[in-house]
Amino acid sequence: MGTIAPSGDQDSAFDNESSDFVPLTPEQVQAVKAANPATSPWWVVAGQVLVGVLVSGLAWFFFGEWVAKSVVCGVLAVVVPAALFARGLTSQFATANTGAAVMSFFVWELVKIIVTVGIMFAAHRLVTGLSWPAMLVGLIVTIKVYWLALAFKRRAKSVQVINALRQK
Repeated sequence: MGTIAPSGDQDSAFDNESSDFVPLTPEQVQAVKAANPATSPWWVVAGQVLVGVLVSGLAWFFFGEWVAKSVVCGVLAVVVPAALFARGLTSQFATANTGAAVMSFFVWELVKIIVTVGIMFAAHRLVTGLSWPAMLVGLIVTIKVYWLALAFKRRAKSVQVINALRQK
């Protein structure tokens, strides 16, 4: 069985290459950030609420009250955990440093999963005549708002970034 040599002892073509990496200046970093604005998680939650209200209204109009209640349960199983997740990610603790941000992401993602499953089980117990297919339709349609948030995200202004990078 062979052994792996320590990294300093390996002879690799990559080790002998010169690096073409040039770090950005603070002005260039600001230009890149200005050209690529971040999407707030609260916009996604607001979009989920809007889509949930529309789907629930359509379900009530076409199928009646008991189907609409099931759709609302599916919508709530997405919106409530997403709001908790957004609150957790935008808290002061989550933005303190990189390690706290990573840990906060995983903790709030776990909370989101637990709350989603809890709402679905509570709906099964609390709503009489729950329609599981209707609840899943509400859940799936509301989850797809994440894709809409990506689709309608503001576009990057790449020309301004390139010009800002060339000036330096």
